[in-house]
Amino acid sequence: MEALLLARLQFAVTSSYHFLFVPLTLGLSVLVAVMETIYVRTGDEVYKKMARFWGKLFLINFAMGVVTGIVQEFHFGMNWSEYSRFVGDVFGAPLAIEALAAFFLESTFLGIWIFGWDKLPKALHAATIWLVAFASNLSAFWILVANSFMQEPVGYAIRNGRAEMTDFFALLGNPHVWYQFPHTVLAGFITAAFFMMGISAYHLLRKSHPDVFRRSFRLGLTVGVAAVLLVGVIGHFQGQHLVHSQPMKMAAAEALWESADPAPFSPVALIDEKQQANPFEIQIPAFGSLLAHNSLSGEVKGIKELQAGFESRYGPGNYIPPVTSVYWSFRLMVLCGLWMAFITLYSLYLWRKGRLEARTWVLKALLWSIPVPYIANTAGWFMAEVGRQPWIVYGLQRVQEAVSPSVSAGAVLATLLSFTLIYGVLAVVDVYLLARFVKQGPEAETTPVPPGAPREVSLWT
Repeated sequence: MEALLLARLQFAVTSSYHFLFVPLTLGLSVLVAVMETIYVRTGDEVYKKMARFWGKLFLINFAMGVVTGIVQEFHFGMNWSEYSRFVGDVFGAPLAIEALAAFFLESTFLGIWIFGWDKLPKALHAATIWLVAFASNLSAFWILVANSFMQEPVGYAIRNGRAEMTDFFALLGNPHVWYQFPHTVLAGFITAAFFMMGISAYHLLRKSHPDVFRRSFRLGLTVGVAAVLLVGVIGHFQGQHLVHSQPMKMAAAEALWESADPAPFSPVALIDEKQQANPFEIQIPAFGSLLAHNSLSGEVKGIKELQAGFESRYGPGNYIPPVTSVYWSFRLMVLCGLWMAFITLYSLYLWRKGRLEARTWVLKALLWSIPVPYIANTAGWFMAEVGRQPWIVYGLQRVQEAVSPSVSAGAVLATLLSFTLIYGVLAVVDVYLLARFVKQGPEAETTPVPPGAPREVSLWT
């Protein structure tokens, strides 16, 4: 294999693995903060148990996210040095702010939260987990500012063969950020909601700690219903924006080879990329135009016309992403979204009727649905990144121009195998720890300290 292909494979493996942990961190941090806030306001010890139990699972997930995220930073300098040289002036700024401000804030207050139980005033301790939640989502914002520049470059000028930043606030106002950020945050809430509902369902089936897990389920269900509905709305508007900003990605997502007005929508298709045709497909007339323009009429450009336009603008070359992969990853994401909408709304109906715990198949379905948001997140991320091909920075730099010229295929292969092995071990550790603490359930009440006994043991007492 060539170094370029191996470098792409390595980045795909490490970033996809890292992205498994990010959404849960975003959503669960907020939910734990909500639980502790209710405890502070009401004094109800059940919410304290909930905050401690879910906080423990949050910490395991957070630690794995940090370990796997550090590797991403090294990719840019080692395997993608030409990319770093070309856009480092722009791309580096949001990454530096993320590390120095958001991650520093997140890590600092997470440490205070871990060791501050029963030492800090309750309200102050609750404030620390809110700061962790705020910093987690702020960190995601800066990462998406950087990624959005790759998707939709703004605020730069090409000088001396490099992209130099000319307007920092243009990066913050990049329209791609303001579609992608809420979509990602809502996906995080959905992931956390299904994580919480699934584990709560497990304990409700076992009839263990019902006081904790009925309330946990209700919180997860409330957040899950709201987030599933909202992510559908923001996803619709994000798709409409992409029709204008990255029309090739959306044409590939629809396997639409010819421009059409009105444009159909195909839920299922067999795709022949060599012949640039779909030998078989089921079409819904005009539904493609409805999705793109909120109207039953309106042109949606096809892949062939867009390819001709790219060649006219950028010169000869293949500007078509892997259509089959983009098409099916989009549908996989949507299918997961439909399932999550159904199961949450049906669970809400049963909960309001007081019949949820009697429907054991629903509880089992929720338990087995924990991976569904992870599949949806990965499919969505895959569509976003693969659909941009062959560009690493849309319209400015192709992937083949970004790879390090001096790194050999053997070196990339060795690190790829090493990362895959290490990440495999980490996956086993992560699943083991999560399963262990989930089965263990909320910790028992703390044994009262006898009068006169020292509360702590230290080197000085």
